[in-house]
Amino acid sequence: MTEDPVPKKLMVSTALLALGALATLACTGGVSQEEIDNADATATAAQARISQLEDLIAGQEAVEPIPTVAAPSETRGNRLAEIRARDEVICASRNNVPGFGSLDETGRNVGFDIDLCRAVAAAVLGDAEKIQIQYITAAEHGPTIQSGDVDILARTVTLTTSREASWGNGTLTMFYDGQGFLVPKSLGLTSAFELDGAAVCVASGTTTEQNMADFFRQNNLQLQANTFEDLDVVRDSYAEGSCDAMTNDHSSLAALRATLTNPDDHMILPEFISEEPLTPIVPHGDEQWFDIVKTVMSGIIYAEAYGIDSSNVDAVAASNDTKSKRLLGVEGQFGQETLGLSQTFMQDVIRQVGNYGEIYERNLGPDSINVARVRNRLWIDGGQLYGPPLR
Repeated sequence: MTEDPVPKKLMVSTALLALGALATLACTGGVSQEEIDNADATATAAQARISQLEDLIAGQEAVEPIPTVAAPSETRGNRLAEIRARDEVICASRNNVPGFGSLDETGRNVGFDIDLCRAVAAAVLGDAEKIQIQYITAAEHGPTIQSGDVDILARTVTLTTSREASWGNGTLTMFYDGQGFLVPKSLGLTSAFELDGAAVCVASGTTTEQNMADFFRQNNLQLQANTFEDLDVVRDSYAEGSCDAMTNDHSSLAALRATLTNPDDHMILPEFISEEPLTPIVPHGDEQWFDIVKTVMSGIIYAEAYGIDSSNVDAVAASNDTKSKRLLGVEGQFGQETLGLSQTFMQDVIRQVGNYGEIYERNLGPDSINVARVRNRLWIDGGQLYGPPLR
């Protein structure tokens, strides 16, 4: 950046004023010859300094750089280096929704979103267990990722244009969902369009709340919205009968239904009233980190597509399948060096966490909360799940 020459001009002006004062002093006759000689010497030195300053101005050389304030996105620096120095990946998530983020019987964090964090830790640290989970509420989504104090926000977060503009960068859609309504079967409802005048429990500060209001308004339905900051309170209020319905993403409703005392007494109405692309979000300001997380997400998707799972990594690495060998870092490149990762980082990810299908089955499959994959099948199986090619 070219420096503003104004500070040098001010120095020149100051020197000229000093020289003029010395000349005036000499002309008054009120000083001795010795003082005049000294003044002449000082004037000569000042003139020499002026000449030096003028040369500096002409050459636009800096006398002393003016301090600049870095933009917020530049202040954090290299996040990958920070993570390796602290030896853990910090993820903002939850512990109250089975299937996505909860605690098992031993107190260990488990869930679909948790495993996405573990996949990133395996990629950058070689150990999927080197994660720190910070529990946040839905209302804390934005402030948490904006602060830059966490590396990843993975909490069934819907990516929207305004969120990406003000919160952080959405990496890759890892779950395609849509909002719906959970109701007691005793109400005899079969459609969301029959909810006119209903009291609906909803988490505040979410797209869920806005989508619900839009749906009722657009269909000329009366609504009583009962809002709560914490999803546990939303569920408990619904379970106590304080609301006629509860609204959230279909997958979350399935998870919450499973926690009710008598799950079979409740049903999810068939309508999807919104599109909810769920993605891990990273803070603004570090393109390398954004690319790393996005590549890891893409890697676990392609691992399933190529038939690579946690049990056959070594066998596939020794095979003649070019795409699989590239993914596993055996031959070819897909950007590992530029990303700052090891050539074989995806081997660590798949061995320790599994491919997308394994992650889904473990957390959302029949042995868990039983959410059908539908749109979350691979593109080659007729679904929407797809990522940037690894090449």
